[in-house]
Amino acid sequence: MITNTEVSRSGNQFPGKVTGYDHVVDTIHFHSDNGVILRLQVFRDSVLRFTYGTGGTMMPDFSYAVDEDTNRGYNKLEVEEHHSFYQITTSKVVCKINKSDLRSRIFDLNGKIICEDELGFHFEESYENGGEVVKMSKKAQPGESYYGLGDKPADNNMRAKRFELWGTDQYAFGKHTDPLYKNIPFYIGLQNKVAYGIFFDNTFRSFFDFAQERHHVTSFWAHGGNMDYYFIYGPQVESVVSAYTELTGKPEMPPLWALGYHQCKWSYYPESNVKEIAAKFRELQIPCDAIYLDIDYMDGFRCFTWDNEKFPNPTQMIADLKADGFKTIAIIDPGIKVDPEYSVYKEAMEKDYFCKRADGPFMKGKVWPGQCYFPDYTNPEVREWWAGLFKGLIADNKLSGIWNDMNEPAVMEVPNKTFPDDVRHDFDGHPCSHRKAHNIYGAQMARATYEGVKKYIYPKRPFVITRSAYSGTQRYTSSWFGDNVATWEHLSIANIQAQRMSLSGMGFAGSDIGGFAEQPTGELFARWIALGVFHPFCRVHSSGDHGDQEPWTFDENVTNITRKFVELRYKLLPYLYTMFWQYAEEGIPMLKSLFVYDQEDSQTHYRNDEFLFGDKILVCPVQEPNAKGRRMYIPRGEWYNYWTRKIVNGGREEWVDADIDEIPLFVKSGSIIPRYPVQQYVGEKNIEFLTLDTYFKLGSEKSIIYEDANDGYDYKKGRYSLRNLSFKGKEKEIVISQFKDGKFITEYETVRFNFIGLPFEIDFVEVDNVKMDLDELRYDIASQTMYVDKNFNELHIVGK
Repeated sequence: MITNTEVSRSGNQFPGKVTGYDHVVDTIHFHSDNGVILRLQVFRDSVLRFTYGTGGTMMPDFSYAVDEDTNRGYNKLEVEEHHSFYQITTSKVVCKINKSDLRSRIFDLNGKIICEDELGFHFEESYENGGEVVKMSKKAQPGESYYGLGDKPADNNMRAKRFELWGTDQYAFGKHTDPLYKNIPFYIGLQNKVAYGIFFDNTFRSFFDFAQERHHVTSFWAHGGNMDYYFIYGPQVESVVSAYTELTGKPEMPPLWALGYHQCKWSYYPESNVKEIAAKFRELQIPCDAIYLDIDYMDGFRCFTWDNEKFPNPTQMIADLKADGFKTIAIIDPGIKVDPEYSVYKEAMEKDYFCKRADGPFMKGKVWPGQCYFPDYTNPEVREWWAGLFKGLIADNKLSGIWNDMNEPAVMEVPNKTFPDDVRHDFDGHPCSHRKAHNIYGAQMARATYEGVKKYIYPKRPFVITRSAYSGTQRYTSSWFGDNVATWEHLSIANIQAQRMSLSGMGFAGSDIGGFAEQPTGELFARWIALGVFHPFCRVHSSGDHGDQEPWTFDENVTNITRKFVELRYKLLPYLYTMFWQYAEEGIPMLKSLFVYDQEDSQTHYRNDEFLFGDKILVCPVQEPNAKGRRMYIPRGEWYNYWTRKIVNGGREEWVDADIDEIPLFVKSGSIIPRYPVQQYVGEKNIEFLTLDTYFKLGSEKSIIYEDANDGYDYKKGRYSLRNLSFKGKEKEIVISQFKDGKFITEYETVRFNFIGLPFEIDFVEVDNVKMDLDELRYDIASQTMYVDKNFNELHIVGK
């Protein structure tokens, strides 16, 4: 029989018996008799960090993912020694560490098991690469479900599946393709209606097995580095996501225009074509805020240059587009063309900023410009240099944003599609090979890009989009899901990916609407637009090889449907902006899978299609051709069909009609949904009044509305407007209370209440205890609307 202190046949080694511990402030070190050390840090009462060292040492403590400004601190921390274990108690959880082998068990304060080691930490010497393969296995409880890991295309619930994290350029990926572009080593476990999270902060190639190999075991491991993970206790799923987002960093508010509709193609050129596309949007009155320039705007694909034949005066073109309400965004890739006459190449060579192979030569690989060298974005000096390169594009040419692509990093015409393992990186003063830096290379490029855009676009807010990412990248950038395909399956995949990204702390994300590869039918494009307007990032993008994919390239019906849904998104911009503020302020996911919305209902645990857009709006895309509707699960509670205004009681599955120009869409009863007038672009119109769609309910419901200047940083100085609205409905009475916060003064002076489902005829109305004449409130009995001063404290409506 093999004991834990011996080497097993597979080469695994395990911690020995604990010989003692030391406790300093928030950190406890447990030492074992074979040199394994467990460092347990109490970050917060509900967040514990487990880091293991071998050979009697701990590796240097450094993380790109954990935000330096994350909140730390706890209300309670007690360490007790018992006969067979040590017990660490906070105000949220109890953790027991076995004296025999350092295995951990975590309980809630009522003694219910939340998360329990199976074999626990173990490791294996890596003869080929040096270092160790570090492993952790935990017991998979009966009925336990698992979610997260970023934009994996598989179903939401990961039970009985295995995944790999190794950023890979996966053109035309499918539902079972793995790995993909992003590396988000964070998952949520949900069992017995209690949720917890695990964030495995290790940038090496890593794997997660959710009870696939052994049905009662969940495990994760990496081909090097530390076994360094954070346990996050809920018990609510939303609380886990919020705590993880707090740990890895929350985003800034984007400019409001970034939440509008964006149009992209590989590629719009020359300048006349870009202007023609923009003019067509305005002619057809389809709202649009941004036009993208793909790689063909450059001189021979050299980054930070312009093709003077295609774009003879880019600054003037960008100014002309801006005058018509369009922001211009351009692509920048990491590959720098090997060209002694090219200024970016020459400067990087002079300053020794390119990645090198182990024996000294530069890392050379083929990308769009041909043979390229690649900056080492893990070097802070290189990041600062890279940020400075954006002066021309942002400060001089006046681009409004930058789009980072190919940053996995992708290399063409090589079997592994990326750098060899022996490429060396600075890793912020912790020199390493590409094995360690690969999964964060794209994230550090996006970070450097963000710093440059932010510097030169100030006092406005930066907008950056990236294809590759690691945990924490949400601090710098939005993202999209890469090179998808114009198929019905990919419409379904996009729906799942958007939910998973919100669940994984990177909510500002979306798919290439309509599909990047191949050509969608008009029906597929219409259904995809209907879904895409409910994703935080909303962009149509296509390869252009198979035909154009602008809204007017199908038929008049599809054009009209596109306009209808894009207009709906623009109406809902104050609601979406409020969602984003909750995400940026509290880490609350913008899209919520049904199990996030109601984890107590086991019927939600395996649902993929339905999701909550914010807190109040339920969406379910139609994902099959020739459909006139679909069956969907409506969560518990009372919901209004957005199109028919019919009330539905949830907690069951039912058929919902949705022809080609509709999407199953429901609003939670009692909700107050803010709405702007339709604009062709953000800022086109003055907002004369804010419409508040108010859905009647017998009972109470709370809603919030966040507004600021829509750009700039005054909101961080308190210049924002936050309305906390409380709805209380009775059979013949409504009371709506408002509590206001913030110093921002909105341009409108009134709000227009639009009552939906009002079950009585209004007798009289009091505003702040003053009885008002209905004519003075411009009450319209047919539309059930009235106008009230925006600064009201209480609106009291009494029926006859």
